[in-house]
Amino acid sequence: MKKDDKILELFKKNKDSFLSGREVSQSLSISRQALWKHIEKLRELGYTIEAVPHLGYKLLQVPDKTLVSEIKWNLKTKIIGSEIHYYETVGSTNNIAYELATEGAREGTVVIADEQTKGKGRLGREWVSPSEGGVYISCVLRPDILPNEVPKITLVAAVSAVKTIRQFSGLKALIRWPNDILISDRKAGGILVELKAEIDRINFAILGIGLNINTSRRLLPKGATSIKEESKSSSDFSRVEFVKVLFKVLEKEYLKFKEDGFRAIRNDLKSYSCTLGRFVSITISGKRKFHGKAVDIDKNGALVIRLENGSHETFLTGDVTLIR
Repeated sequence: MKKDDKILELFKKNKDSFLSGREVSQSLSISRQALWKHIEKLRELGYTIEAVPHLGYKLLQVPDKTLVSEIKWNLKTKIIGSEIHYYETVGSTNNIAYELATEGAREGTVVIADEQTKGKGRLGREWVSPSEGGVYISCVLRPDILPNEVPKITLVAAVSAVKTIRQFSGLKALIRWPNDILISDRKAGGILVELKAEIDRINFAILGIGLNINTSRRLLPKGATSIKEESKSSSDFSRVEFVKVLFKVLEKEYLKFKEDGFRAIRNDLKSYSCTLGRFVSITISGKRKFHGKAVDIDKNGALVIRLENGSHETFLTGDVTLIR
């Protein structure tokens, strides 16, 4: 554990009292001058640390940043978040996670940023990622599945995101198949999975999740929203606490998928779907359009639509628009 993290751990374990500089220095085997430099570094990161002569130091407030030390504090997961790389600003977390995976990063390694300047959505679209308002993460996964099963990872993540939002905020988040997270029919998040694979095996998959937590609607595209906007809250939600819940839920759902297959996820997916039972338009490869009623999500995670002529068509991928 780094010295900065050890200092924070001491502060948090003694959050209601001052710690003398001498006490902290001795416990870390560093000089008082070295301790002061670490304190200043933490202040630069946004921590509010009070210093009182003859009393010592006291942590008053932590910054609203998804810092590794804050996420790791009491994080009760074994795989997801086992290693975390944090950036204030980055082009794309997916790109960095892909590079790390290529270099051998273990499963569960996460890249997280407070802002993306080139956030990626499906079909080459941009994912708007304003500074310090959302949660933008990419996770390295190494599931033992065939390449054609990768779309199931998207659905596992979608179920995890919805469960997290419901548990964290009480809002009735739903899934617009296959990868959009909606609240009150407005988009609050999305999933993007990229992979490196051979014909019969996956080398790794990069699971990208973008969720709007405290983002103001004026900073988002038309039709988008955030948890704070939908909850009508006057104060911000803790993005760090949200991430901790997300990691815990995602790990549980992912392990369930690895152990029991997609059938373990399918029922939740159907119950959280805002697509089933509605008339939809689905666009394939940006060109072919189909219209009909979404009637099922099959055992492979594909959307089943009853077309206007009464026949049924199954789609493993596509861009869905809800009509009514």
